[in-house]
Formats: sequence, C-alpha cells, structure tokens
Amino acid sequence: MSSAFDLSRYRLSALSLIASASILAACNAPPASTLPIAPEAASGYRTDLQTRHASKHMAAAANPLAAEAGREMLRRGGSAIDAAIAMQAVLTLVEPQSSGIGGGALIVLWDGKTVRTYDGRETAPAGATEKLFLQADGQPMPFTQAQIGGRSVGTPGVLRALELAHQKHGRLPWAQLFEPAIELAEQGFAISPRLHRLIASDSSITRSPQMAAYFLNADGSPKAAGTLLRNPPLAALYVRIAQEGPDALYKGAVAQEIVARVQGHANPGSLSLNDLQGYSAKERAPLCTDYKRWQVCGMPPPSSGGIAVAQILGTLQALESRDARFALAPLKPLKTDKPAGLEPAPEAVHLIAEAERLAYADRALYLADTDFVPVPVKGLVDPTYLASRAALIGDRSMGMAKPGTPPGIKVAYAPDRSPLRISTSQVVAVDDLGGAVSMTTTVESAFGSHLMVQGFLLNNQMTDFSFIPEENGQKVANRVEPGKRPRSSMAPTLIFDRQSGEFLATLGSPGGSQIIEYVAKSTIGLLDWNLDPQTAIALPNFGSRNGPTELERGQFSAGLIQTLKDKGHSVSEIDMTSGTQAIVRIKDAQGKAALAGGADPRREGEALGD
Repeated sequence: MSSAFDLSRYRLSALSLIASASILAACNAPPASTLPIAPEAASGYRTDLQTRHASKHMAAAANPLAAEAGREMLRRGGSAIDAAIAMQAVLTLVEPQSSGIGGGALIVLWDGKTVRTYDGRETAPAGATEKLFLQADGQPMPFTQAQIGGRSVGTPGVLRALELAHQKHGRLPWAQLFEPAIELAEQGFAISPRLHRLIASDSSITRSPQMAAYFLNADGSPKAAGTLLRNPPLAALYVRIAQEGPDALYKGAVAQEIVARVQGHANPGSLSLNDLQGYSAKERAPLCTDYKRWQVCGMPPPSSGGIAVAQILGTLQALESRDARFALAPLKPLKTDKPAGLEPAPEAVHLIAEAERLAYADRALYLADTDFVPVPVKGLVDPTYLASRAALIGDRSMGMAKPGTPPGIKVAYAPDRSPLRISTSQVVAVDDLGGAVSMTTTVESAFGSHLMVQGFLLNNQMTDFSFIPEENGQKVANRVEPGKRPRSSMAPTLIFDRQSGEFLATLGSPGGSQIIEYVAKSTIGLLDWNLDPQTAIALPNFGSRNGPTELERGQFSAGLIQTLKDKGHSVSEIDMTSGTQAIVRIKDAQGKAALAGGADPRREGEALGD
C-alpha cells in the first residue's frame, strides 16, 4: 500500500493519550430523567483544541486516523465524498463501536451547484413483523434482549450509499479510497483510550466469540489502550471491496456468512440473502429552510433530525419576530477553566429548550419513513405553523409539550414512546473545488448487535423502530414493517448564505436522540453568536427532548441553573456526549476564501487541512 498515509505520527499520538486513561476510568452515571442516557461514554474533555485553519481543503472525523485518511484523499485531488469514503473505511476499523460498513449512513452533499442527499439507512428484512420486539405477553422486551444477536440486524446500507454518491461526485478511483484503511488493518493501529473504555464497559463482548478474540486478552480482560490491534480479515475484505465494489459484501461468501450469523444466533433474525442483494440506497430531495439570513439544509425522513432542527430554528425566528424580548441573548463569559469559557444566558437556554420541546413532541408523533407512511413534511416546517407553535412559548417553561396539528395531515397515529439509543459517528469535508459533505454514520448502539463478520460489526438498527406497534387501536408511524427504514435522529447539515447562495458551513454530530440538540446548539453558536467552529462545538450542551431541561454535567453556573428553576424548568444535569465536527468557510486576513474547522473535545476527533 502507499506510504503516503503516515501511520507513525498517529501511533505515537494515540500512545500519548494513554496517560489520560485514568480520567476515563469511571462510567457515566445515569441521568435523573427517564430518557435514555448517552449511547456512548465521554472520553474526558480536552482543553487543548483550537480552531484549525486551511486554504485549500479540510476533513474532520471522530478519530485522527480517519481525519488523516480524509485529508490524504483531498491532497490527491479527491472530492469531499472521496474523503468521506476513506474516513468511513478507517472509522469501521478504529471506531467500531460507533459506525462501520455493517451499518447505515445519511449524507448531505454540496457539489458546488446543488444540494443532494443520499439515504443509506438500513432496511427491515422482508421477514420482519411489527411484533418483532414484543414478548409472549405482549409487552415490549428489554432493550438489551432486543439488541444483542440477529433479531436487531437490519440490511446494511452505508456502502451502497457511498457507492451511489461516488458514482455521481467522486473524482478519485474507488479503489484508492480504501488504501489507508487497508494499510491500517494490515499493519495495526493503537487502541485509543476511548475505544478501550468502551470495550471495558461492555459486558456483552464476552458472549461474542469473534469480538472476545479481537478485543479481549486471553484472561478476558480488555486489551489496554495503546495495544497494537491488527485486523487481517477486514483488510482482506477491503481489498475485495476496492476491486469489486460493494457487491463483495452484498453477494457471495461474505453475504452468506452474514446471513448465517444472523439467522444462526440464539436470538435469531430474519435477514436473508435476498434482503442483502435487493438493498438500494436512495437519493432524496434535501430539506432546505430559511433561518434569518441563512439557508439550512438537512436530511428529509426517515431522518427526524433535519425537520426537528428546522423546526427549532423556525420557532426561534418566529419568537424574535413576535417580540424583540424573545431574541436570543448574547453569550456570557465565565471566569472558569471550562473549555468554552462561555455559557448561554439563562433566557437563551429557556427559549431554545422550549422550542426543542415542541419539535420533539411533533417528532414522536409524525416522523417515520415516508415510503411507508404519509409525513406532513412541508406542514411541519411551514412558517405559519411554526409561528403558532412559538405562540405557546412564554416566560415560564411549558413542562411537556403536546404535538401540534400541522397542515397536510392525512392519517392519525399513536405517539412513539420508544426513545432512541444510537451510537454514531460524524465526518465532514470540504474539497479544493468548494464541494462539501456532512455524513452521519451509525451501527445504532455501542458495538451494534455484537455480531462480528470478517472483522466488522453488524448493526442493531432494528431497535430504532418502535417496540410498541400500536396504542389504543392506532398504529405508531415508526412501527416495524418489511423493507421500511427506521426513523433516525441523525442531522447532517449544510448552511448557506441566503442572498449569495454561497456555501458557509458543514456540520453534524452523533449522540442518539440528543443529536438534534447538539446540532441546533452548534448551528446557533455559529450563526447567532458568531462563534468560531471550535468554540461553537465546545460550548456546553443543553436542551430538552420534551422532558427535563438537560444541562451538560459540570459545565453550567449555579446562577443559570437557579434561574431556569425559577422559570419552572425541571433541570437534569447529565453527561451529554456529543461528537460534533464542523468546517466553516471564512475570509483570511487578506480577504481570501479560507476554511476553519473544529472537532468535539468530548471525543477524540480532529480537523485537518492544508
């Protein structure tokens, strides 16, 4: 393989992180609320991150090895999607708990002229039924019982989505994009402190022979951070995928092994060869809405993220138009050693959390795969409708919001009461010609279904469907149906200047059902508070999923917390493990176009450019 991809630098940087392992020893405590905890533990806040700058191109990912692979493709003249493919291939190897070729992805792409979106979300096997996660007594089964094994595996989609996007927007040969990942898989990479921590905290690994052999020592203990980990089976599969394309996974011996593993597990699923061979990624119309002097573009359903972010921003805009008192207050500097050194004003947290309550209430009732259920997409982001929702927001918290009645409703559904627990990763890139991509990619929960085939993990994406198919005689929109794509909170986002149409920013985040909160916060930080990308990302996380007002543990002042309580908020301080990446187009000191990028200090990511 090419020696252009510098392994030595990142082996050393990963080993240098071992000293911080003691910071990572404690597990996240569960939140006080009944909402799901963060699907992945935090890695410990890093305070040394600064906004990175570049003049040509930039790539950012949740692991430095992946970011370097993306930058290498850009240096070779590749497009943004070329960089994303290389980053995904490496993330499958170095961050297997979060994403991989056994999972799915949603892609929002700017080719310099048009915004395009590609749906690589997994699909339910043809043999799945809406009672998939119901026990004999009709009650939903516990999450872990549903997750571990073949029952939860949906038809993987990420490679087909990347193939489709590459056919239309790739500049480098497909095979070149796998060179960094093949080299790493063959020569080995150092287990990062984050991966070590997640291995150590997962009691189900011991029940998976393939995972145990790969991640654990002979005595059953987790391999230490810094251990060189090789993955010859994945390297060999990548060589085949580089030569044959995704058919190397979807057909033939590997597909047969996937099906055998899924159907032969003690908790079997119905995934078949026909499901794999019949899967196709979809190009969908992007969801673009206006926010003040910007245009924000995201994913349509089956993602709920694009709609929810648009609703939050549209509601805030309607509030400000209604009464200047409801404009977002500026940030407050803090005399603190916390990474951002800033916190939002209590009034801003109040307004954003209330707007999010309204969006999450609508999401639980209406959002699902539009190929199967009618979703009033236009009605949900209609400015008049959002103004009516904004009218519900006052000086005190509403507590729990009810869904609204947007124009375009055709069917009455029961609310989905199954919260998501997605384990995800995020990549962003901007290429030499100004093309940009935001891709959120996932295997669902940490380490997915815990079924390992040829060195990669299969997803447990089926658990993103509602466990309860109906309530009081009404169907849940997000119930299991054969061939259907489960609803997602993933919110890959691109931002443009409304007047000029010029590209401004690409961003996104992992974080389960909190993704919407994280992307909304960072977008507001970039646009309303005029922050650089690193500061916008590092800003303390906060929001509401239509339950308590959630504040990132240890990051907010006592005064802000008390003010929120005085406004009627039920406050829950919890770990909020975002993994946001962002790249923003700026002007340099000479007035020339340049790039600024940031990575989330809560994980191990990095933004790299030239």
